[in-house]
Amino acid sequence: MRRRVKKHLPNAITCANLFSGCIGIVFTFQDNLVFAAYAIFLAAIFDFFDGFASRVLQSFSGIGKDLDSLADMVSFGVLPSAIMYELLLRAPQINHISEYLNFIAFLIPVFSALRLAKFNTDTRQAESFIGLPTPANAILIASIPLILAQYNGLSRYILNPYGLSLFIVVMCVLLVAEIPLMSLKFKNRDFTKNFYRYILLLFSAILILFFKFAAVPVVIVMYITLSLIQLKFEDGTLVSGHKKNY
Repeated sequence: MRRRVKKHLPNAITCANLFSGCIGIVFTFQDNLVFAAYAIFLAAIFDFFDGFASRVLQSFSGIGKDLDSLADMVSFGVLPSAIMYELLLRAPQINHISEYLNFIAFLIPVFSALRLAKFNTDTRQAESFIGLPTPANAILIASIPLILAQYNGLSRYILNPYGLSLFIVVMCVLLVAEIPLMSLKFKNRDFTKNFYRYILLLFSAILILFFKFAAVPVVIVMYITLSLIQLKFEDGTLVSGHKKNY
């Protein structure tokens, strides 16, 4: 019995991630973007713990890896694109061109699929990431409706069809860019080896405590910046955007 639980628990948590993504899509259809955003955060929690459970229980399988990517595709690809589509619908139509910008939101699952396929086959990403992880992209998108709910006065600045479209394009590029980013997996508690991770977690906690969801974009930018600083100082040089032996 214990062996069966050990074998299937990580996959069960991954399925909870997928279930959260499906629920979030329903909330999006119901025009409840706040709850849809919460579903992304819940899916991200499950996504963290399925990997954690796999490492603790030493339960790894090809099915688990594929299932994780399929769940991520829904929760961190399709769901955030549906949220962006709804945000673009809410944006004022400036001219006849802006009427057709809504569909640019569906570039997100396309590039998320490319990102996930690349991750599954790229041996350089065993210890770190190349390109922005799909959960980070989805969490950033999830913060938008929550920021709008928190600061309603920002809607006239955020709900701009051209600004949102440019944001989508930039995030899609970051998903597949050859930019080395650190993983938040702690293999040990050594402060020196995990210095940048501790810095990120500390400042993220402080920012979120004071600014709540408005801190999320700053945290993502900090994550990318610290990753590049870590690469520069620990690896000495940038080689085509990452180390040769990643």
